[in-house]
Amino acid sequence: MTTATWATTMTSWGSTLSIDIETYSSVDLGKSGMYRYVEAPDFEILLVACAFDDEHVWLIDPDKEVDQLYNRLSNPRIRKAAYNAAFEIACLSKHFGLQLPAAQWDCTMNRALMLGFPGKLGDVAKVLGAEEKDTAGTALINYFSKPCRPTVANGGRTRNLPGDNPEKWEAFKRYCIQDVETERSVRQKLEQLGDVPSQERKVWLLDQEINRRGIRVDTEFVDAAIDCAEAENEALKARAQEITGLDNPNSVAQLKGWLGPYGLALPDLTKATVASVAKDAATPSEVAELLSIRAQAGKTSTAKYEAMRAAVCADGRIRGLLQYYGANRTGRWAGRLVQIHNLPQNHLPDLDDARRLVKDRKFSELSFMYPGALPVLSELVRTAFVPTKGNVFIVADFSAIEARIIAWLAHERWRNEVFAGDGKIYEASAAKMFHVPIETIDKQSPLRQKGKIAELALGYGGSVEALKQMGGEAMGLTEREMQELVRAWRWSNPAIVQLWRGIGDAALCCAKDGGKNILTMPANRTKISFEVRRGILHIGLPSGRDLCYVQPRVEAGKFGGDALVYMGVNQTTRKWKRTETYGPKLVENIVQAIARDCLAAAMLRLDDEGLTVVAHVHDEVIIEAEDAAAAETAERIMGDPIPWAPGLLLTADSFTTEYYKKE
Repeated sequence: MTTATWATTMTSWGSTLSIDIETYSSVDLGKSGMYRYVEAPDFEILLVACAFDDEHVWLIDPDKEVDQLYNRLSNPRIRKAAYNAAFEIACLSKHFGLQLPAAQWDCTMNRALMLGFPGKLGDVAKVLGAEEKDTAGTALINYFSKPCRPTVANGGRTRNLPGDNPEKWEAFKRYCIQDVETERSVRQKLEQLGDVPSQERKVWLLDQEINRRGIRVDTEFVDAAIDCAEAENEALKARAQEITGLDNPNSVAQLKGWLGPYGLALPDLTKATVASVAKDAATPSEVAELLSIRAQAGKTSTAKYEAMRAAVCADGRIRGLLQYYGANRTGRWAGRLVQIHNLPQNHLPDLDDARRLVKDRKFSELSFMYPGALPVLSELVRTAFVPTKGNVFIVADFSAIEARIIAWLAHERWRNEVFAGDGKIYEASAAKMFHVPIETIDKQSPLRQKGKIAELALGYGGSVEALKQMGGEAMGLTEREMQELVRAWRWSNPAIVQLWRGIGDAALCCAKDGGKNILTMPANRTKISFEVRRGILHIGLPSGRDLCYVQPRVEAGKFGGDALVYMGVNQTTRKWKRTETYGPKLVENIVQAIARDCLAAAMLRLDDEGLTVVAHVHDEVIIEAEDAAAAETAERIMGDPIPWAPGLLLTADSFTTEYYKKE
């Protein structure tokens, strides 16, 4: 049977089959991801619970009733629905030995995230007042779905089977049935609140294809990097013990005690404090060396090599690195497993040489040539991703996309003129702010640096604190100088400041009085709409997608005046709670969401052109190609006009490489 026989369209769907499965694998799902999880030789589906539409839920034995299950899954008239459907698709595909097409599936989690709800089934069920998830499920999953530790009491077994505890097994079956009832209840409530735009269905289907395709890893290099890190950490520990005489120099208590006689009462041992004291000329040399060792040993980025080793599949590729709609507010993707969205940058001028020393296991030469092996390993993390043998990577990214979008939305004329020309926004911004000819500003100019941090920090209503976070103090700027930067940038960008107010006022008015507000952008007639429907504020984007804010209200703001508050997942605590927002923050959400939609549109067009996207990071795509000739096509496609964004000036830069890196 071929994948083609499973093809279907949404319009041909008849009934909906809700599905939940319970599985077993000796591979850790959280650390290794579902694609490595299903590859385990002992992977199996334990239970399958199903329900047509509103009918009763029943269990199917995945082994004894395989034909019955197969017939339902292969019927193109039946829509299959699950919470985090990608997991069911991967597991059932492995069970049947073929690839089930995502086009026949509907993911309830996607619906929840698009409407601004939490990502976990139990959480969204509580928020919606749907059928609640059985909280006993975690203990049952730990018992039947994971290996167990052999003990005398359990007869030395490494896995619990149904016969080992029939009572728990019956509870596990009830839990599986309950999950279908919960998911179905949640889905039905979500369907009443809104549907998935057809274009977003296409984006999700492409996302599934990219995640299944995966990206190749140089496993030989990864193994060598892990061994190098272990050897370096042992050497650093030995040197720290030699300096301090402590049994455990990593102990905060022991280290503070050792520092006491030096008169150094460090407030903490954070990265910033350690680095500051280590570089202080007044710090004794042995203390500076010890703190430098601590800073090196504290490098957590080398742990990404371990994450790669845990997640790599048998064919040397890592799959499932990207979470569709992982950023709940904007719909941007989030990283999973190796977390490719926060890889360390590389600045070494000789990456090839450093990479070769690691791969050839010449660790002593590496330590001799560079000031510490661990910082080098950190910079080399990206290079562990490599194309299929005989191919190359084309890395293409949008140029200053957020700056272009906000200028386009606000119709900040001078900025659009810059992007229509050479695109040097940092230089142009500095020239505008400080009233000097742009020809006097080059890359080394202090004014360009001021223009750069102003551009990075101030576009979404940021002020002095935002400049500090972008390195204003490190540049030697005083608070007064930073206040002047804020004033100058806002004076230079009055249309953007007006956009903050316009977006904020439209959202407040809509939340307060109901109805529908539409902001039409002055130059390009692009529309941003605001409407409260069934307790959710929908901000309509030019792409046809909505940003959603649940239970919007207008309350007294913490800085005075009215503020828009809504229920959402707090980005720090991850708890569902009431959150305050305001005009500039809404503009940030809108701009980043439009940037995400530009990336999605570009990836769909790249795919249509036959270019193979293996991963994407922020506003950048990684394409695997036979040669560098595809780079020109990639740049053209990413820079092509987008029908729903008339007048938006997009450009992309690319480079060809034998391993992933930042150019």
